[in-house]
Amino acid sequence: MDLAYICEWEKWPKSTHCPSGPLACTWSCRNLIAFTTDLRSDDQDLTRMIHILDTEHPWDVHSIRSEHSEAITCLEWDQSGSRLLSADADGQIKCWSMADHLANSWESPVGSVVEGDPIVALSWLHNGVKLALHVEKSGASSFGEKFSRVKFSPSLTLFGGKPMEGWIAVTVSGLVTVSLLKPSGQVLTSTESLCRLRGRVALADIAFTGGGNIVVATADGSSASPVQLYKVCVSVVNEKCRIDTELLPSLFMRCTTDLSRRDRLPAITHLKFLARDMSEQVLLCASSQTSSVVECWSLRKEGLPVNNIFQQLSPAVGDKQPTILKWRILSATNDLDRVSAVALPKLPISLTNTDLKVASDTQFYPGLGLALAFHDGSVHIVHRLSLQTMAIFYSSAAPRPVDEPALKRPRTTGPAVHFKAMQLSWTSLALVGIDNHGRLSMLRISPSMGHSLDVGLALRHLLFLLEYCMVTGYDWWDILLHVQPGMVQSLVEKLHEEYTRQKAELQQVLSTRILAMKASLCKLSPCTVTRVCDYHAKLFLIAISSTLKSLLRPHVLNTPDKSPGDRLTEICAKITDVDIDKVMINLKTEEFVLDMNTLQALQQLLQWVGDFVLYLLASLPNQGSPLRPGHSFLRDGTSLGMLRELMVVIRIWGLLKPSCLPVYTATSDTQDSMSLLFRLLTKLWICCRDEGPTSEPDEALVDECCLLPSQLLIPSLDWLPVSDGLVSRLQPKQPLRLHFGKAPALPGGSTGLQLDGLIRAPGQPKMDHLRRLHLGAYPTEACKACTRCGCVTMLKSPNKTTAVKQWEQRWIKNCLCGGLWWRMPLSYP
Repeated sequence: MDLAYICEWEKWPKSTHCPSGPLACTWSCRNLIAFTTDLRSDDQDLTRMIHILDTEHPWDVHSIRSEHSEAITCLEWDQSGSRLLSADADGQIKCWSMADHLANSWESPVGSVVEGDPIVALSWLHNGVKLALHVEKSGASSFGEKFSRVKFSPSLTLFGGKPMEGWIAVTVSGLVTVSLLKPSGQVLTSTESLCRLRGRVALADIAFTGGGNIVVATADGSSASPVQLYKVCVSVVNEKCRIDTELLPSLFMRCTTDLSRRDRLPAITHLKFLARDMSEQVLLCASSQTSSVVECWSLRKEGLPVNNIFQQLSPAVGDKQPTILKWRILSATNDLDRVSAVALPKLPISLTNTDLKVASDTQFYPGLGLALAFHDGSVHIVHRLSLQTMAIFYSSAAPRPVDEPALKRPRTTGPAVHFKAMQLSWTSLALVGIDNHGRLSMLRISPSMGHSLDVGLALRHLLFLLEYCMVTGYDWWDILLHVQPGMVQSLVEKLHEEYTRQKAELQQVLSTRILAMKASLCKLSPCTVTRVCDYHAKLFLIAISSTLKSLLRPHVLNTPDKSPGDRLTEICAKITDVDIDKVMINLKTEEFVLDMNTLQALQQLLQWVGDFVLYLLASLPNQGSPLRPGHSFLRDGTSLGMLRELMVVIRIWGLLKPSCLPVYTATSDTQDSMSLLFRLLTKLWICCRDEGPTSEPDEALVDECCLLPSQLLIPSLDWLPVSDGLVSRLQPKQPLRLHFGKAPALPGGSTGLQLDGLIRAPGQPKMDHLRRLHLGAYPTEACKACTRCGCVTMLKSPNKTTAVKQWEQRWIKNCLCGGLWWRMPLSYP
């Protein structure tokens, strides 16, 4: 375990935090972190703000003025990572969603309120989706064997079995409130007492059962009182929400039943279910001013002994012994330092004894440990069930500026800096903590947990987690923290190998996700950094190809099964003629007739295709240098075939409207540039196409490509800028010190290679990477950038034609690579 970076607020003296306030922190599956701080001064109060940041650019924090009247007590992301719940000490709950799908623009259209009753626990209702990870099958070929869907009922279903969205909360006075979001946008809210005798609820947690019920655990804060558990059933009757509650077996902590220790630990400070879909196991922590004890309990069915008399009277009872649900303690720790925060893993590894044995046999440790933070500033990762320590981190070695004199360093006699809120990432490889000075620390948790693993096994574990992210659609930033530059090549190859072993349908679904994953891996090593551009160009090419083919319409409606796009692919693959006009003759040109305005609107995209083909062919003679972007395309038959189809389509459209053709600067007026490029592209494609034998490009082709720069002006392609994110610049054992709201001058990591067109100086012309429009050095239009790959595009469309709308609909929610959009501030010279 080591510190990756630490991010703090500027202009805040150390004494302004209010130490009593609780902090909330939550980490979404898209790697957005929402948190609160307890910083307050005379002129500024941050306690009622929700701060949202993306882990790759933590200094770019977005603070929402939440309009909560009291301190925020709970924050909770939904399963998709696109909506956030916040609740405060006045009983107000707000549901936040992204405005225009921007991760730094939030609005709260709906919410609910329990007047004046502080909320102590909050959760989204379960949507019925649950995966299980099978670590022992990590060598299996199919993803279906490694990750299986577990039968799990949603908390509430609409007509047809669709899960109903909503949230459930528990208040201090013992009320449970449920709000349901109807598809019409209306909110149904209902509030019910947990039991007849309402008592104070200081701590609570919510979990879900496979049958669609909700389990609520509550404690009144005193270790002399029992921890109560309730079953909550939610239903909709006559358009109204109805809540039914039922008592479940309760328990007393074991450390309080021991007479000698009973008064030493007067308070229960933490109460958590081990996972939100495991209501049978609960973690409890009892504390005094200086020490804590943590216990793990499990709910089990046990046989009830029956007296012999009754067994003789009723033979049925003798055959089938009656059972009862009973809490049993699984493990307990010795006296520890006082616990300040707990974080539980979200990886769905089931916790039966056989699975634990498998985990120890395969040495797969992520997701097995939970994190405990202590008041002395240390963090321990302990096993979820046995509570044995797996790894330790001491924050006293926090980074200090070298030039800071010893006098200014804080004295160690005061309260130590400790985490007041913590969260583990979705793959349990990173941990975020908010400390009592409002700083945010990001810790790396090694997948080996300090055990010495051989390199092959460590790679296999990382690969397994990457596949898990590929299947679930979660963001994989936290896995990249552990990838060393030397691992990149083998990880990319193995990932591709595993991908090709899947069924064709699944490959099609995951095709763009695997390209984005390879691109983000290649950023981490100086040897592979140019391949990032290739993967993004390939994503762009696939998108253009599918969009342009979808514009083609069959001439007569009762056509056979194949669409014009499929027929185009088939004919281009069959006819290997180097003359573009001969290929055109075989197509039904009436299928390609489009509106003139549409063709003109697509000109920038068609220009990119033309420029890209010219660039690739011109770089064929010096293909020996893999440090040039575009290198991998020269042996990629599928992509070259796609470019060849697009050239044919562009040629046909050029006959309808010549102004939509790509513009080339040629040395002679009579030269037909399109047919020249098509002829060379076909020859190159024949060398490496999938059907025929692969061969090296012959001398004549290379010679003709050498002559291209003297016949046509080679365009400089606008590749994606190398992203300014952190992950490629984090050095092991050297944590970065960052400040919120201030972009750092980061040391150049693996991207230190000054490649043509890859490094952008400020003030250089910017490019809209998705519309291929030039925006100028200081764009006047509002733009958004991708948090993962740095791709920039305008927020509003300059063109209203249907074809352009269809192209832009692809990027409304996410970037080409699947990353989230972040609104860019306008820059001025």
